[in-house]
Amino acid sequence: MTTAIQIGEVQAIFRYPVKSMAGHVLERVELGWHGLEGDRRFAFRRVDSKEGLPWLTASRMRQLISYRPSAIFQQNGNPSHVETPDGKRLDIWSEELSTELSLAFGASVELFHLNHGLFDEAPVSIITTATLSALEQEAGRALDVRRFRPNIVIETGNDKALAEDAWIGKSLKFGKTEAGPAIAITMRDVRCSMINLDPETAESDPTVLKAAVRLNGNNAGVYGTVTGIGSVSTGDPVFTAD
Repeated sequence: MTTAIQIGEVQAIFRYPVKSMAGHVLERVELGWHGLEGDRRFAFRRVDSKEGLPWLTASRMRQLISYRPSAIFQQNGNPSHVETPDGKRLDIWSEELSTELSLAFGASVELFHLNHGLFDEAPVSIITTATLSALEQEAGRALDVRRFRPNIVIETGNDKALAEDAWIGKSLKFGKTEAGPAIAITMRDVRCSMINLDPETAESDPTVLKAAVRLNGNNAGVYGTVTGIGSVSTGDPVFTAD
């Protein structure tokens, strides 16, 4: 029988309804087979893209991170509106929003709804508070956790940074019941220029990515796939098991 060992508790939960736009802080969320309910179910596609991935991201247009999916939600957790950096609240499917983003980007974009979400590597990203603290020390400055766009932040109760790397190949279980939500940790999270972007101002600071490179070869946090569904809440205990 596999023994589960508690390694911490859920410190924060984030959902990102539109790829590369601002996220929301949640106290509770449903974890389904395709990640957090309502996470990255929308994305804007570069209409004329003929090479590589066609999705518009903040690495291509950094001000995208300042667009905020509205708190007016439908039952399934999807947003109905987006608040622009200058305070307009636009219907997410409106031509006005697509036109504004197209003009800012310099080429046509259009909205897509993806039932199972659009993820870089896996549906759930996780990082610990200890790793965030180590990155702050390496960068020599305070870092907003939102730079790293995690779904789940875990407080391990100690200062051991990069503990996530040892979870690869293991499972994380959330809550006190054996049949509760669970995630199989599959790989480290290789970082890109997104972490350079201030989530409030979209200003870029390249020292942040350089700090991640020096600290752990450009890795910070881990990705995982869902192996058990259910509700996850802040304060839930987190266990690891082989």
